Amino acid sequence: MKLQVPFIQLPLAFDAGALAAEIAALGEAPWRPHPQGFPGNSMLPLVAVNGDPANEAFAGPMRPTPELLHCPYLTQVIASLGVTAGRSRLMRLSGMAEVTRHADQGYYWAERVRVHVPVVTQPTVRFECGDAAINMAAGECWIFDTWRQHRVLNDAVEERVHLVVDTVGGGAFWDLVGRGRPHDGPRAGWQQHAVPVQPGVVATFACESVNVPAVMSPWELSGHLGLLLADAVPHPNLPQVRQIATRFARHWQGLWFEHGEREEGRAAFREVLERFMEEVRVPSQPLMLRNELRWYTVLTALVGKVALGGVASQPATAAAQRDVGDNG
Repeated sequence: MKLQVPFIQLPLAFDAGALAAEIAALGEAPWRPHPQGFPGNSMLPLVAVNGDPANEAFAGPMRPTPELLHCPYLTQVIASLGVTAGRSRLMRLSGMAEVTRHADQGYYWAERVRVHVPVVTQPTVRFECGDAAINMAAGECWIFDTWRQHRVLNDAVEERVHLVVDTVGGGAFWDLVGRGRPHDGPRAGWQQHAVPVQPGVVATFACESVNVPAVMSPWELSGHLGLLLADAVPHPNLPQVRQIATRFARHWQGLWFEHGEREEGRAAFREVLERFMEEVRVPSQPLMLRNELRWYTVLTALVGKVALGGVASQPATAAAQRDVGDNG
């Protein structure tokens, strides 16, 4: 999700030692190689489709995995965020390793913010986003602008472990963000609320059940197109691309009010979508976004592949995930 600033610290403080103890008790068996295969990166699923840690899909009913339910304080931490939780994990970065520079362009992350709670870390671990670089201390809570180029460097021998919750948020969560502190904001007078351990309490929290549209609404479509057009680097072809996109959005809106998500309208939607993607392909080829991604590539990820319920519901291949971003 695109934010106004690179990093925002939320006013929550967690017991990192208690989290680390719960995670250590799980042992090594539940940890899996990171799907992108980056050296030194591994992950442990906590919220996944149907609670199945082996299911890497982006769409479907998200539920706690058995490993999460064995970690009461982890459930309490997630519940304290006030979110509707999407796919969530523990993400581990071994010593002298990195998360390579990238920006998240996949559909799943367009409307989701990525919450980080450092559990095991060191002062030298550096998280870079845009032109900012910070150290997230153990027990803190942060969100960052995944739309910007970002990377993580662990130049220590010890591993780094973060709880990472992907979420569209929720009312209580955005209230927390409103009380948050930009990374370069003053700490004086800013207060964090401690979330203490409640021994043995497995907390419940809302999880996603609907996450990919059968037919993208015209309002969501306009949001994605608006982001892409607003973030495009100025180019002589941009007015032509804007005109093509506007015509497509108006046509899509007409079909939506005629058919909605009914099956009978799918062929008409598909014809309009395919014609648009082909018409805009050539004039948009020179266009770049301010986050250094190619305009047409991101259009394909946000609209072309999912406006009719496409591949966002499937696990991404390693190559595809390198394009869309699935780390941090």
